[in-house]
Amino acid sequence: MFTGIVSDIGEVVAVNERAEGLRQLVIASSYDSSTIAIGASIACGGICMTAVATGMSGSRHTFSVDAAAETLRLTTVGSWRQGTRVNLERSLKMGDELGGHLVSGHVDGLAELVAREDLTDMAQLTLRVPHALARFIAQKGSVALDGVSLTVNAVADDTFSVLIIPHTLTVTTFGTLKPGAAINLEVDVMARYAARLMETR
Repeated sequence: MFTGIVSDIGEVVAVNERAEGLRQLVIASSYDSSTIAIGASIACGGICMTAVATGMSGSRHTFSVDAAAETLRLTTVGSWRQGTRVNLERSLKMGDELGGHLVSGHVDGLAELVAREDLTDMAQLTLRVPHALARFIAQKGSVALDGVSLTVNAVADDTFSVLIIPHTLTVTTFGTLKPGAAINLEVDVMARYAARLMETR
C-alpha cells in the first residue's frame, strides 16, 4: 500500500527485454540501494512494482523491476524508454503518516490530459477517462495520477479536473506534462467497493 505522496523522481537508465512478454527496467533514484530489499514494493509512476535487483549506475543508486505483458499493455510502462522520468514512492510502513489517501498501485486505466491551464502559482489539469471508470470519480473525491494523490476539483461526463500546487509541480513529473499525455489512473478504492455493493444489492 502507498499514500500517493511522491518521495522521489526516478529516471529509467536501461530497458532490457527478457523472456517473451517480459521487460526489465533499471531505475536510478536517490534511494540508497542498500536499503531496498529484493522483493520490496515500490510505486513507479503509480504502479506497484517489485524490486528484483539493486545496484549502481555510475555514482547513482538503482533498482530493477520486471514488467509483464499485461502491465506493458494497460499502463504507460510500455512507452518507458531510457531517460523517462517516473514518480516514485516506497511502500507504506505501519506508523507512517498517511498524507494522501490509500493507494494500492493497481492501475485501473489510462487518463488522457486534454487541457492544461497554468494559473498563478498552480496549474489546472483536465483529463478524460475511459467511460467505464468515469462513475468512480466524484467531485472532492480522491484519485491517484501517475502515483500522485489528488483531490478532484470538478467532474463533467468523462472528464475531470485537478489543481496542482507549486510544490507538487516541483517534486513530481507533472511540471512537464503536456496535453495528449497518457497518465496512469487509479480510482479511489472506496469508490470501487461502493459501486460493487450497489451492483450486488
